Amino acid sequence: MATDLLSDTLADLRADAVVTGHFSLTAPWAFVKPAVDGAVFRTGFGQPFYVAVEGMAPVRVEAGDFVLLPHGHAHVLASAPEVEPMLFDDMVAELGLQPSFDTPLRFAAGGGGAMSELYTGIVVYREAVRSPLFTVLPPFIHVRANDPAVGPWLASTLAAFIRESMACQPGWAVAAARLADVLFVQLLRAHLASAVSHTGWLRGLMDPQIGRAIALVHRHPERDWTVEALAAAAGMSRSRFSARFVELVDETPIGHLTSYRMYLASGALRDTRRRLIEIAESVGYASEKAFIRAFRRWSGMAPKQYARHLRDPYDMARHEPGSAAG
Repeated sequence: MATDLLSDTLADLRADAVVTGHFSLTAPWAFVKPAVDGAVFRTGFGQPFYVAVEGMAPVRVEAGDFVLLPHGHAHVLASAPEVEPMLFDDMVAELGLQPSFDTPLRFAAGGGGAMSELYTGIVVYREAVRSPLFTVLPPFIHVRANDPAVGPWLASTLAAFIRESMACQPGWAVAAARLADVLFVQLLRAHLASAVSHTGWLRGLMDPQIGRAIALVHRHPERDWTVEALAAAAGMSRSRFSARFVELVDETPIGHLTSYRMYLASGALRDTRRRLIEIAESVGYASEKAFIRAFRRWSGMAPKQYARHLRDPYDMARHEPGSAAG
């Protein structure tokens, strides 16, 4: 059920662009990478290195491990936690280089000690804002090479991604973007199968009964769901289902249904060809008036106002909507 829902959630998610890089770094070395508008991949070979996401303690990354920053948070990469970092842009500028979507960024730097070979990627997902999965992913995902949840398919996809992104053969940008999609799904699968503590509806998804109800809501948000119907689908009493759902997901079943519907509607509002009543009906509202009220409660704006501001990220930042995670 979890894997099926993951497929449903990511069905329309496509990488729009990929910036890749290969850094040969000799200890001591450290740099700060500012926040980016995309998902950040990191992996390395040779000497272990450390990643410190803003507000979090440094994490040691062994050779072959994989790091994913789904929200592109600012972070420090270093040969050791005590090394004073420099700004990544300053380091690249000193080397006379300029990151580009057209070619991978390659360079060697550091103090001449033991070497870490880093392979990196910044994957731009323009539709990430409408994927509810992103709302429940943590800022930092560390997939260890020796984790039992990691299969040989992840290593082979990683090898193919590195090969395509570094070789720059004709069509490499498209191939790297598609491989990034596969790599992203495989990393999430390994993350879901690991023993980490998930949050929000991702945590509920791991429960066989609550996960069944969440899958139904996500697959058929337009249906007139009631708590009784969802409880019956989960094979539980109404009271036990409601209590368990709130315990795991941290919101009520109907609260989750509403926020998921609004997430879908916010994405549909990007299509100026669709009528408001069509969008409303697609997420389970029989009238524009009821839909507008619900959307205003969720986002703080009427749907038409929200649609006008979709192309203004600074304006949208001042009107942060609720999330499907609660």
